Amino acid sequence: MSRPVLLDCDPGTDDAIALWLAVASPEIDLQLVTVAGGNVGLELTLPNARAVLGLADARVPVVGGADRPLIGAFRSETRVHGTDGLGGVALPEGPPAAPGLAADAIRARLRAAPPDSVTLVGIGPATNFALALATEPDLAGRVAEIVLMTGAVGEGNWTAAAEFNAAMDPEALAILLGCGRPVTLATLDLTAQALVTPARVAALRAREGGACLRACAGILAALPPSRRFAQRGAPLHDPCAVAWLVAPELFTHRPAVASVVRDGPDRGRTRIDRWGRSGAPANARLLETLDADGFFAQLGERIGALR
Repeated sequence: MSRPVLLDCDPGTDDAIALWLAVASPEIDLQLVTVAGGNVGLELTLPNARAVLGLADARVPVVGGADRPLIGAFRSETRVHGTDGLGGVALPEGPPAAPGLAADAIRARLRAAPPDSVTLVGIGPATNFALALATEPDLAGRVAEIVLMTGAVGEGNWTAAAEFNAAMDPEALAILLGCGRPVTLATLDLTAQALVTPARVAALRAREGGACLRACAGILAALPPSRRFAQRGAPLHDPCAVAWLVAPELFTHRPAVASVVRDGPDRGRTRIDRWGRSGAPANARLLETLDADGFFAQLGERIGALR
């Protein structure tokens, strides 16, 4: 049975792969895609989301949202995603965005949903979801699960302390962690296991598939190898959050207590207590390990089936 999903993103190379995986997976009923600035500005992330979905011929409304966090400004990560957000891989222009604002569209979908029925998947700064739930808190009761690619147990990738999505809007992340609904976290410690290597790109290129698979391979090939992994490859973050909904058997996980630092030099750091040392009740499920070979095989199979 497919689950209703609202997906918020900031494409972004890895967001593009996550969107194609969501569209290609019958386990997911993708009802709405909302877009924020983040990896690059909203003036690029919104057309990128439209192009990615258009290439897959996906009939999903795309709505633009926050061009800045609740406090301050987004800061683009062009070193990883390129100045266009898609690693220089050109896609045809997609269908026009739906009218309105992301937070309004999210609230409208939740108001129309039964209790405990909708899954929110956030793979960018948490601003759009936070705006929706902070302005109408009772709508949290319509949410079954919130799945976020955010945070880190250990070292960050934006600062020594903070992962990019958490660092861009820690106030918004705090709202989601405190809204009382089940939260699943795909952190940097998990996504580091989804390492894009030349061999894995070659395996994707060897598969039969259409334009989406070719674009996927091109985007992955454009990812700069990471110093954190001795130049062996680059971690593929955002699709891990979608893969949790598609194939949870690829993961191990444990309950945890999660919070986020909102001031000082560690702003954006996620504090994750895996062992209950704080004595507080768990408010998150922490994804800990990933069957990386199974994950990349699934990406190839699912995206290869798209047009």
